[in-house]
Amino acid sequence: MNEKTAREELIESIRTIPDYPKEGILFRDITTLLGNAKAFRRAVDALVQPWAGSKVDQIAGIEARGFILGGAVAHQLSAGFVPIRKKGKLPHETVSVAYSLEYGLDEMEMHKDAIKPGDKVILVDDLIATGGTAEAACKLLQSMGAEIVAACFIIDLPDIGGRQKIEALGVPVRTLVEFSGH
Repeated sequence: MNEKTAREELIESIRTIPDYPKEGILFRDITTLLGNAKAFRRAVDALVQPWAGSKVDQIAGIEARGFILGGAVAHQLSAGFVPIRKKGKLPHETVSVAYSLEYGLDEMEMHKDAIKPGDKVILVDDLIATGGTAEAACKLLQSMGAEIVAACFIIDLPDIGGRQKIEALGVPVRTLVEFSGH
């Protein structure tokens, strides 16, 4: 019997929940991937591999699943970790950026001293769909002088077009699996 490819294993380890958070949406839930030790390890290894042996200063993770993945990636690359959180969640001086959501505006922030100009940073999150949150995170990092090496995601929903928003900022995008639709 053939062993599954890493990509097949990742796809099979992601649970799909229909009609969440609203009717017609297929929610891609990575908590099942995180709970599968082999799939989690494969995902982290695949996110790290292109930069193994490179100088990366910081991994920035978007709240909340980006914290889990970003922490593991930071550990593997011997880099620091920078949490990018919703407004009001960080205890020290922050910088923030507002961004559009489907039904209004939101704001995310990071500590003012988390990034030094010229730091090489990789942005990590679980999924890229519309790209609004990742785009805002990239703009926030760039406003602090970060050189964003890449934005990395386990899942891409290419039919929604978020990847293009990030690439338009001059940031390469790396994803591990794709799901058509939304």
